Amino acid sequence: MTDYLPAVLKALDDSREPALKRLFEVLRIPSISTDPSYKDSCRATAEWCVNTLREIGFDAGLRESVGHPIVVAHDGPRSAAGKPHVLFYGHYDVQPPDPLDLWVSSPFEPRLAVEPGNGEVVVARGAEDSKGQFSTFLESFRAWKRVAGELPFRVTVVIEGEEECGAHSLSRFLAEHGEEITCDLALICDTVQWDKDTPGITLSMRGIVGAEVVLTGPNRDLHSGQFGGAALNPIRALVHILAGLHDGDGRVTVPGFYDGIPTLSTERRRQLESLGFDAAAFLSDIGLSRPAGEKGYSALEQLWVRPTCEFNGVTGGYQGVGVKTVIPSKASAKLTCRLVPGQDPQQILDSLEKFIRGRAPKDCSIEFRADDGGYPAFAFDPESPHVAAAAKALEEEWGRPAALMGAGGSVPIVASFNQKLGMDCLLIGFGLDDSRIHSPNEKYNLTSFYKGARSWARIIDHLARLS
Repeated sequence: MTDYLPAVLKALDDSREPALKRLFEVLRIPSISTDPSYKDSCRATAEWCVNTLREIGFDAGLRESVGHPIVVAHDGPRSAAGKPHVLFYGHYDVQPPDPLDLWVSSPFEPRLAVEPGNGEVVVARGAEDSKGQFSTFLESFRAWKRVAGELPFRVTVVIEGEEECGAHSLSRFLAEHGEEITCDLALICDTVQWDKDTPGITLSMRGIVGAEVVLTGPNRDLHSGQFGGAALNPIRALVHILAGLHDGDGRVTVPGFYDGIPTLSTERRRQLESLGFDAAAFLSDIGLSRPAGEKGYSALEQLWVRPTCEFNGVTGGYQGVGVKTVIPSKASAKLTCRLVPGQDPQQILDSLEKFIRGRAPKDCSIEFRADDGGYPAFAFDPESPHVAAAAKALEEEWGRPAALMGAGGSVPIVASFNQKLGMDCLLIGFGLDDSRIHSPNEKYNLTSFYKGARSWARIIDHLARLS
């Protein structure tokens, strides 16, 4: 196999200015998927992706959907026997930029700024999540094609436009056209590195289920002087139920909640400890001082490998200015459970509903509104050849070993790729915890952008050498 990598890396270094210009082009398009008034902008962004992929040399096009179009592209050598067929996934849609008054500059007019500790950064909505991220592998493809004339193995690219609002169209696309994009391995860029100087490979992510609980007591709001004491108060009943969901050690008390969860291996616990996670610094940055999860587990374990049951919102009674002495008719709470491998989303929902209904007082009705089934957690083998190849490539680029990470959040498409299409996944991204995604003044370190593209070039080279 010809060693094209040094020339590919040089091509990336020589094209930094036009690469940044291309990134700014796509960042200027306000592809807000959740707002129907930006439908044309989402299509324009998808067309930008198609045109860029075609310019690089891909056979690219749009796949229409009930929502925003999906970008699908294919490329690779005619003869790729013994080489992997790899899927690269990203999303072109972004979160709304609100509140606008907290932005230092227009969210869709990208600019360079300098941050202490980070150096130059790109500031714009989508800079990290995920236009900057998927642009790193597009630039890597461009350099490979320029130097070698072709990619070293077959590549399929999927860039969707509804990740930020549920990815419903992609789920339907996978069900109807999954064969077109099924590969040996899926590479997903929508994640972070360990820190600004250390790359990371995310090997696990928690799943999620959610529900809203609505308690109804009296048939109307009541005057608390006339009825207080004798009438059931739904807020008090709801708070009592919610308080019973955890014990004094932070464990969830729902029967069966922890069933099927494997014990963390000694080796994996050592890996977590070796990362040197500073829980105090992590919490102090958000104004807290100590981990609040299950006793007996480190903060990193609580974040990555233990499940949770969280309250995301509680509503009931008067919310306006001043006092209104009312006993409300209804009270409600929104809950989500972050899941780990071994937990079945539907079983967790069923157990949660049973627990809540079983603790409702008389004269109180309960409505349990579950989300659409949720998503399971996943974990991949840290000893797989793909992980080893990627880890070696990242260490060569960054000069330090890649952190084998978990993640507390959820990326639903990973479960779909893995469980519906049977693909192993590698989650490698170059965002940071301080990138302010979904918040005003989102940013992407310029070093992450440039070294991210170089990292993908090295990963492509190492994967091509796997038989």
